[in-house]
Amino acid sequence: MSDPDAPSGIAAALLAPLVGGGLAAESDGAAASATPALPARKRPRPGERRVQILHTLAAMLEQPGAERITTAALAARLEVSEAALYRHFASKAQMFEGLIEFIETSVFTLVNQITERETDGAAQARRIVAMVLQFGEKNPGMVRVMVGDALVFEHERLTARMNQFFDRVESQLRQSLRAAADAAGSATPTVDAQVAASGLAALVAGRLQRYARSGFRRSPTEHLEPLLARLTLL
Repeated sequence: MSDPDAPSGIAAALLAPLVGGGLAAESDGAAASATPALPARKRPRPGERRVQILHTLAAMLEQPGAERITTAALAARLEVSEAALYRHFASKAQMFEGLIEFIETSVFTLVNQITERETDGAAQARRIVAMVLQFGEKNPGMVRVMVGDALVFEHERLTARMNQFFDRVESQLRQSLRAAADAAGSATPTVDAQVAASGLAALVAGRLQRYARSGFRRSPTEHLEPLLARLTLL
């Protein structure tokens, strides 16, 4: 689903996938044009290695049957030892926390942009829902984290943190829709906003779940605009 009014600037950067062919192609092109006489740096800096580990973990989560990824498999993909992974992350749970932090920072930065730029509450809610689903569509590996599939065998605090993420999204939807209900002259704006926000939050979770269950074939944004128009009528 395209949105001509989608946030630009930092939003475009954050909605870009954490991993993907574009990044790889750009790197290959840069390597091809590099001066042969310059020796390649063999060992990435610690911060770069952390990012590389998270990129690789997210990429592996995009593959079929990748709900559970072992540190041995991750190390093999990176062609390093498991001990090398633990020099950058204390545990696999900490690696997943890095992915969750990326999700939180990306989404709520965009939520803030939307609420600052859009004054109509119902329009805010529609754009927030669309943005979260677009983020998932562009970052399929992250969707396995968002819906909990990748966290089933991990520490329960990771699942709790993702649940809190969806609670925050619903809270913002409720706030936006409360303003919309007020503007529409509702006699029960708080109740109306709670009902609508709950439905929209369930829509987000359900669409992301279906996207993951379909092997990333069913777009989470299909038929979204007319559906959101109906669900935000207050």
